[in-house]
Amino acid sequence: MIVALLPTQSLADAVGPVDGVELVVWRGDGPPPRDDADLVVPDYARGRAALAMLDALPALRVVQLQTAGYDGVPELIPDGVLLASARGVHDDATAELALGLTIASLRGIDLAVREAGTWRQDTRRRSLADSRVAILGYGSIGRAVAERMVACRAVVTGVASTARDDLLGRVVTSDDVDWAAQHVVVVVLPLSDDTRHLVDAAFLARLSDDTLVVNVGRGPLLDTDAVLAEAGRLRFALDVTDPEPLPEGHPLWTAPGVLVTPHIAGGTTAMLPRIAALVRDQLERLRDDSPLRNVVLR
Repeated sequence: MIVALLPTQSLADAVGPVDGVELVVWRGDGPPPRDDADLVVPDYARGRAALAMLDALPALRVVQLQTAGYDGVPELIPDGVLLASARGVHDDATAELALGLTIASLRGIDLAVREAGTWRQDTRRRSLADSRVAILGYGSIGRAVAERMVACRAVVTGVASTARDDLLGRVVTSDDVDWAAQHVVVVVLPLSDDTRHLVDAAFLARLSDDTLVVNVGRGPLLDTDAVLAEAGRLRFALDVTDPEPLPEGHPLWTAPGVLVTPHIAGGTTAMLPRIAALVRDQLERLRDDSPLRNVVLR
């Protein structure tokens, strides 16, 4: 019998009965209720508490995250335990928000909200149609962003570590991009030592005036000091920030041309059925001794 510890009853209900598997709810706010668990799913927002107690689970074989990113997690995983990401679960919701932030900033929706009660038309706003959009980090989420941008008639360039052909066009490396010609840069990279502060003062200096930078990846991908220094010349739409949560009174809240949302890209009604389907599939694979999906650490 496979034993799986899930963080909420709602997730357990959504996963439903799986032959040969017992589902046990463990929120991670106290010791594990069983020491024979084979698989653990940490809580989406507060999973580190559970990760800190994994040594109490000697039979543990798999940790299945509910997030696509896993920065800072591998060092918390006991030796010999597989770590799997939720790659694919959040693609559509994150891409929707990237598109929404882009349109809101380009068309001045955030400014209209701040100026509520004042009728002021600006017919010089940039349309997403015909705009050049570079997607920095062309994985599954980046491609989902590209699909939506193309539907809006944008000219999209995917940027990845290696060049390749894609159904939406050519994917190139950063060195092959004319950054000064881009109207929008969407950052969807995973966070690592190599990508931390990749979007720094030097990177931003290469962008033309009024370029919009959208970050739906991880906050530290952008150098916050560099963002603040360029705010006003450039525009920014940030679902993730550094620090995070962004404290009250932080200068990003009031910087000119900066739109902030509180890390909401993946938290939608689409998440529960999709993460439940992934967990159910992983449990069936574990039961059947089949290879697991999305393994990022062995």
